[in-house]
Amino acid sequence: MNQRTYVGLDVHARSIVGCAIDQRTGEILHQRLPVNHAGVLDWVQGLGQPVRVVYEAGPTGFGLARVLTAAGIGCLVAAPSKLQRPPGDRVKTDARDAEHLARLNLLDQITPVTVPSSSREAARDLVRAREDVRADLMRSRHRLSKLLLRHGIVYCGGQAWTNVHHTWLHRQHFEDLVLQAAFESCLETVELTAHRREQLDAKIAVLAETEPYADVVHALMCLRGISVLTAFALTVEVGDWTRFTGKTIGAYLGLVPTERSSGTSRSQGSITKTGNTHARRLLVEAAWHHRRRYQPSREMMGRWDKADPASRARGHRGNHRLHRQWEKFETRHKRRVVANVAIARELAGWCWSLAAPVQQEHPWPDQW
Repeated sequence: MNQRTYVGLDVHARSIVGCAIDQRTGEILHQRLPVNHAGVLDWVQGLGQPVRVVYEAGPTGFGLARVLTAAGIGCLVAAPSKLQRPPGDRVKTDARDAEHLARLNLLDQITPVTVPSSSREAARDLVRAREDVRADLMRSRHRLSKLLLRHGIVYCGGQAWTNVHHTWLHRQHFEDLVLQAAFESCLETVELTAHRREQLDAKIAVLAETEPYADVVHALMCLRGISVLTAFALTVEVGDWTRFTGKTIGAYLGLVPTERSSGTSRSQGSITKTGNTHARRLLVEAAWHHRRRYQPSREMMGRWDKADPASRARGHRGNHRLHRQWEKFETRHKRRVVANVAIARELAGWCWSLAAPVQQEHPWPDQW
């Protein structure tokens, strides 16, 4: 509460509305601002100093926060899901939203998100582009296989989407020229999308071996189910692992159960699914690998060679522990999908225990 002016900004792609509350005089100022960072900066600098600015996280990104911070102005980017709004407030306008943010800013009731550095945001965009291509490839494969199924053609030669399967696909031919054109279009889409994925995989693999990501990536790869792509994605999505603990990382990723408790009653439901969806999906997929009997493979030992001794020992203990947890769930005949989410929650804690010490020893120079 040591600022004089508290500002709330309602930021959109084509409009920005600001509201400033002067704590000394109680004056409330509304202003429609130009849609550029320089115009917002000029208006904020003209207010009574010192100033703290708040706007909601959204598709406009973090560029405005970086500009204001570089100019010496405090700026918070609010988590939209954590903003308190009265249930009876049924009128929503840009000006009212900006004033609501300014009042929450004055009351210090803002839950901020972490503003990543420009380099980490670029790496995160690369990871998410790869995730989009993965989804595109799944859809294109589905369309191709269902096109063949509608005409009674089913592949029975083993695992699908292998080299043998692709050779079989290229041997398919239809007498109807229109149908043949549709089939060739679907097949070409699958191959082009797979090629795009391979290119992104190669770029991510190169970037993962550079600073400041390499140390954290190598530490995370000591756990089963976490290869270079998964480790790098978790590294850039979570960012600063040191801001969490082994208990809070699961809540951040939405892997803790929902709860409704009152008095002596306590009811827990499905997981919250809040936070980073991409990181949560990666951990859930990685958790399935711990169901099989644990025996360090040659590939796993190769990963351990790149990590420090403490990470290797920690990863080995984590792999043993997670497999034992799977065995306990299997003995209790727990539903496997439910058991796997529980394993993923514990896996998130093991990832934190590996990544956080490494980041403390080798902090990122431009992290926040």
